[in-house]
Amino acid sequence: MMISTRGRYALKIMIDLAAHNDGSYVPLKEIAERQDCSEKYLESIIAVLSKDGLLEGLRGKGGGYRMTKKPEDYSVGEILRLVEGPLSPVTCLDQPCDRSATCPTLPMWEKLGGMINDFLDGISIAEFVSLDG
Repeated sequence: MMISTRGRYALKIMIDLAAHNDGSYVPLKEIAERQDCSEKYLESIIAVLSKDGLLEGLRGKGGGYRMTKKPEDYSVGEILRLVEGPLSPVTCLDQPCDRSATCPTLPMWEKLGGMINDFLDGISIAEFVSLDG
């Protein structure tokens, strides 16, 4: 399993919005500048986050994006699965093959997959935001 740039930037967007979570909408341009990333690239990621309801957007003057929940209610695992897909260490966990019933290594991969998901689900976006601003 390899987390792509897309997954890493999805987390950066969410952490940025959590750090600027005062109820107002944050323009994408500001997020892009702070994250040193192209606005166009972040736009494609924000679209996925918004479509699934993790963010809400407002067009026009005073527009931008904001979180729909408190930062502590978003897990790293939830965000990564949304933009990356399953976080399985091997494809056979997501697409079982005809050898699954007799595969001697499948239990190990299942355990590792569970550990990965449990670990990432146990980390909230709030943990990345400093308490002193």
